[in-house]
Amino acid sequence: MPELPEVEALAGFLRDHALGAVIGRIDVAALSVLKTVDPPLTAMQGQDVTDAARFGKHLGLQAGGLWMITHLSRGGWLRWTDNPSSAPPKPGKGPLALRVHLFTPEGSTPAFDLTEAGTRKRLAVWVVRDPNEVSSIARLGPDALAIAEPQFVDLLRAKSSRLKTVLVDQQVLAGIGNAYSDEILHAARLSPFATTGSLSDETFHELYVTMRRILLDAVERSVGQDAARFKGEKRSGMAVHARTGEACPVCGDTVREVSYVDRSFQYCPTCQTGGRVLADRRLSRLVK
Repeated sequence: MPELPEVEALAGFLRDHALGAVIGRIDVAALSVLKTVDPPLTAMQGQDVTDAARFGKHLGLQAGGLWMITHLSRGGWLRWTDNPSSAPPKPGKGPLALRVHLFTPEGSTPAFDLTEAGTRKRLAVWVVRDPNEVSSIARLGPDALAIAEPQFVDLLRAKSSRLKTVLVDQQVLAGIGNAYSDEILHAARLSPFATTGSLSDETFHELYVTMRRILLDAVERSVGQDAARFKGEKRSGMAVHARTGEACPVCGDTVREVSYVDRSFQYCPTCQTGGRVLADRRLSRLVK
C-alpha cells in the first residue's frame, strides 16, 4: 500500500508536471472508483490545475476550486504518460480505473492514469470542494512529518496501546502504514508489542527522531525514482518489512513475521524483542 513517502512523491510529481495545465477529458474505466456525485467529475474538465497535495495517505489535485481526492488503497498507483491513447478506455477488469487528460501551457497533451492491481478493487476517488468533506481525511490525526515532538509524545502517551497499533492508526498519526511502522520500530529497536505507557522520555525521543529519519529518507528515494513514471519498489529500501526469513541487515538474525487474517508484520527478535519470538497467531503474544 502506498504510504506517506510514496504519496508525497506523487504529489510532488504532479506539482512539477501538472500545475498550470488544463484538465481535458476524464475517462472512467471503473464506475466503482467514484465515491461522490456532487460536484460531478465533469466539473473539473476545462479547469486549470492549481495545486497538488498529500493528506495522510490521500493524494489531492486541485482545479477550478475543486479537489480530486484519491486513496490508492493497497494496490493502487498513479502513472504518467506523455503520449496517451486518444481512444477512451473500455471498462473492464483491467488495472485502469480512471484517466485524466491534460493540456499543458507548452502545448503537450499528457495524461495520468489511476490504476489498481489485484482483484480486490478498493481505489477510491472523491470530487469535493474541501478535502475535509472526505470523512477519512476529516478524521486524520496530525501528519507524521508535521507533528512536533512534544505533541507526538503526548498523543502516544495518551493511548497506552501497543506501538504497532498506534503508529498505523490514522486518527492518531497520519501517513504511516504497515510497512513503514515495521521499519521505524526496527530502526528504533523497539518491539511492536511494547506499550506506549511503558516508554521513557529518552525512548520517545529516539522513536520520534527515527520516525522522521525513516520517512524523510523514503521520501527522498521515492522522489528520485520519478514516481509517476516508474512505480517505486519501496521494498528495496526496507530492512525487515516483507523480508520474512531473510537475515536482518543489522544483526544477522532471521526476520520473523506475525500473521493475521488479512495482514502481517515483520520484525527482528534480536534487535527488537531481546531475542524473544512473537507468537504467529491471531491473538499474538510474547512467548515466555
